[in-house]
Amino acid sequence: MSNIFSRRSFLTTASAGAAFGSSWLRTLAAHAGANDVAPPKSCILLWMTGGPSHLDTFDLKPDAPNNVRGEFQSIDTSVPGIQISEHFPELAQRMQHAAVIRSMTTPESDHRLASYHVRTGYQQRAGGLSFPALGSIASAELGRAEFALPNYVVVGAGPRAGTTSGFLGQRHQPLYVSDPVRGVEYVGSQVDDQRFDRQLDLLRRLESSFFARYQAPASQAHTIAIDSSVKLMRAPELKAFDLSREPRSDAYGKTNFGQGCLLARRLVEAEVPFIEVNMREADWDTHRQNFPRTKSLSLEVDTAMSALVDDLSDRGLLDRTLIVWMGEFGRSPQITSDGGRNHHPKAWSSVLIGGGVKGGQVIGKTDRTATEIAARPVTIVDFLATVCRLLRIDYTKENRPIGVNRPVRIVDKNEKPIEEITS
Repeated sequence: MSNIFSRRSFLTTASAGAAFGSSWLRTLAAHAGANDVAPPKSCILLWMTGGPSHLDTFDLKPDAPNNVRGEFQSIDTSVPGIQISEHFPELAQRMQHAAVIRSMTTPESDHRLASYHVRTGYQQRAGGLSFPALGSIASAELGRAEFALPNYVVVGAGPRAGTTSGFLGQRHQPLYVSDPVRGVEYVGSQVDDQRFDRQLDLLRRLESSFFARYQAPASQAHTIAIDSSVKLMRAPELKAFDLSREPRSDAYGKTNFGQGCLLARRLVEAEVPFIEVNMREADWDTHRQNFPRTKSLSLEVDTAMSALVDDLSDRGLLDRTLIVWMGEFGRSPQITSDGGRNHHPKAWSSVLIGGGVKGGQVIGKTDRTATEIAARPVTIVDFLATVCRLLRIDYTKENRPIGVNRPVRIVDKNEKPIEEITS
C-alpha cells in the first residue's frame, strides 16, 4: 500500500503545480550561420531570500559614517580595482569571471511584491494578469519537446511569489525540489508495472472523457502534469537528481544551499535550461543582527558559488551557463538600534557570472552612503533584457495570453540592456 501511495502522491503533487512541462526548442546564436547550431544555454539563479545588504557584500563603503559603514572590511580581488567583502575570499579570486552590478533599482519594498517584480519583470496587481517567471520564459523559449527532464527546476523552496508559469500555463510550471539531497520524491516504487499502467490508462481515459465533455482548462493542465510526471519517473536522466553519485559533494559545503548548487550543476550537465536555487526562508532579512548573520550567509555562498564556478569552468560549461546572484532588494544604509538594516529597493547589487558575460568589471555605482544611484541605474527591465540577451532569448517577443486583449512582451518596454556586459 505504501508503494502505491508513493506513485499516487507524486502524480498528485505534480498535478497541483509542482510539476513541469517539456517543450524545449533549441535556439540559434544571433549571428550563427544556417548550419551552425549554438549549444544550448542554461541559467542558474541563486536567490538570496530576504534581500542581502549591498553595503556588506559587493558595495562596501569604507569612507561612510560609522552608522552606515558597518563592521566588514573590503578585500582585493583577482581584478585590480575591484573590492568586495572579506567574507567572500574564494569568490574574490574568481572575479575575472564576474560582473558586479552596483546600481540595481526597483520600486517595491515588500518582500512578496518585490520578489514577484524581480522574477517576472512586472509588478503584481490585485486581480491582474499572472505573469510568468523568468524560468518559465526560459522553459518556453529554450525547450525541446522530447526531453524527459523539466525545463525549469526550483530547488530549496516550494511555490512562492514570481516562481510560477503564470499565463504560460502548466507546460512551463517548475518542478519544486524542497530538499536537494532527497531529490525528486515519490518516484521509487516496487508496484507492478502492469498494474500501474492499467491504473494510468484508466485515469487517462477518465481525464479524456471529462475534457471532451467540459473543455475545462484545469482538466487539460492536470493531464499535462500527469503525462510529464510519468515521463520523468521512467527517464534514465532522472539520475541527475541523485547526489549520492557525486564525488565532489563536500566541495560545495554540507548545507541545503551548497547541495542545491551541486544539484544545479548536475542539471546543467543534463541540459536543463533554468534552475533556481534558494537559500533558506528569510535568512537575508536582517532587521536584527545583520553582521553575524550576513557573515555566516556570505561564507556559505562563497564556498558553494566558488565550487560551482570551478566545476562549470573545468567541464567547459561556464561560457554557456549564466549564474545570477541576487535577492529582491538591498538593505538600508543606516544601521538600526538592533544592529540590523531595513529594506532598501532604491539602490542595491547583483552579480552575473559566465554565460557570455564580460567579467572583471563593475557596472554602475552608488553614492557615498549607498543610498542613491550615482551612475548607470539598472532597472528590472534593463536587467532582464540583459539576461535574456545572454541566454539568446528575444526579449521583445510578444505573448498573447488567453482572454487578454493585448500582447504582453517577454520584457516590458523602455529596456536598456547593459551593453558593457553583453557586447
